[in-house]
Amino acid sequence: MSHKRGKRKIRRDLLAVKAVLAQEKKETREMLMVYKKFTQGDASSEEMKIANEQMVDILKGLGIGIFAILPFAPITIPFLIYIGKRFGVEILPSAFYEKEALKNINIKTAKEEFKQEVKQEIQKEINK
Repeated sequence: MSHKRGKRKIRRDLLAVKAVLAQEKKETREMLMVYKKFTQGDASSEEMKIANEQMVDILKGLGIGIFAILPFAPITIPFLIYIGKRFGVEILPSAFYEKEALKNINIKTAKEEFKQEVKQEIQKEINK
C-alpha cells in the first residue's frame, strides 16, 4: 500500500468514526428530549422504547471506553469485538453497525462540514 493510499484510508476511517459519533450525539439529544417529555407525562411508549435503546448504546460505549484506557487497548478492543460477534453480542453502539452510513462518506464534504462545525463552535464561544 502506498503512502498516499494509506493516508487516504486512515482519513476515511477517522471520518467514519466522526460520522458515527455525530449520529450517536444526535440520538442522545433525542433521547434526552424524550426523557424530558416522560417527566412531564407526554412521552409515548414507542418513544420510550427508542430512548431506552439509545441508553443501552451509551452504556455500551462507556463499557468500551473503559477498555480504551487500559494498556494494550489496540489488541484488547478488537479481541472483545470478535468475541462478542462470536457469541452474538453487539459490543459497540448500534451506529457502528450501520454500514450504509459509513460507505457514503465523502472526504471533501466531511472536511467542509467539520470546518463549518468548528466555525460555529468558535462563534458560540465568542458570543458568550
